[in-house]
Amino acid sequence: MNIPPDLIVGYRRFREENLDRRAGRYRSIARAQNPRTMVIGCADSRVDPATIFSAATGELFVVRNIAALVPPFEETGSCHGTSAAIEFAVVALNVENIVVLGHGMCGGIAAALLSAKGQAIGRFIEPWVELIAGSRDELLDRPGPMDPVARQKALERMAVQDSLQNLTTFPFVRDAVDAGHLVLHGAWFSIADAELRWLDRDTGVFEQVEIRNTN
Repeated sequence: MNIPPDLIVGYRRFREENLDRRAGRYRSIARAQNPRTMVIGCADSRVDPATIFSAATGELFVVRNIAALVPPFEETGSCHGTSAAIEFAVVALNVENIVVLGHGMCGGIAAALLSAKGQAIGRFIEPWVELIAGSRDELLDRPGPMDPVARQKALERMAVQDSLQNLTTFPFVRDAVDAGHLVLHGAWFSIADAELRWLDRDTGVFEQVEIRNTN
């Protein structure tokens, strides 16, 4: 078997160090999953939702893509990976929360900004990040200079809000929200600081999540 060495070492460590204390957990979830929360996150290897939220196996239903984007509801075409995951989470699993998790130094957001300059960013990446073209162009059209780092961070957070808006275009999401069965959340994670900010939907501000010492 041609398994990458780091993966086989990790698997063996999982079996040797963790399986005994997790065996009961795996047996309990073997037949069905019942996560309360779906996280739509970025494919970036540095931003793992299960790690950030210290979630046990089976606690989060996660879909990851470039820049944690949610497309609007539409029925044309045949490739709807993110939409299919949302439908399964809401209709089949009846999740109570959906969290759109953006992050700092996001390559997908950087690609969207480069695309505005006419730079080639990839055959499949370019149409995907065009999902946030409206917010990107509005940001770039703002008067006055803007620091590139601040511009990147602003678009990262605007993309989260765009995705939340797109979620509401799915009829089954809207129905679940209206019935009080589902709540939509936005969040942004700083890789450099390992800090999480949560979106206040009323003010549009991403507020830092406080860490309280429970000892």
